[in-house]
Amino acid sequence: MTVSYFEWVQDLANYFWTEEEVNQKLETIMRRSFGDVLALAEKNHTHNRTAAYMLGVGRVAEATRLRGLYG
Repeated sequence: MTVSYFEWVQDLANYFWTEEEVNQKLETIMRRSFGDVLALAEKNHTHNRTAAYMLGVGRVAEATRLRGLYG
């Protein structure tokens, strides 16, 4: 999914990254995401999968709150 997003961004900008740039960006995002999930799992004493769902649902809820339901 993440690399598909990178492809979409590149197509929109008509700019293409090298494989090395894509891998660097992907590693940065994956490391940050893992840290976010791990921190939430530890804070709430739950499994990583549950923490990942909590994080995802929380982000969608926050985006909906900021933009409004139909924004």
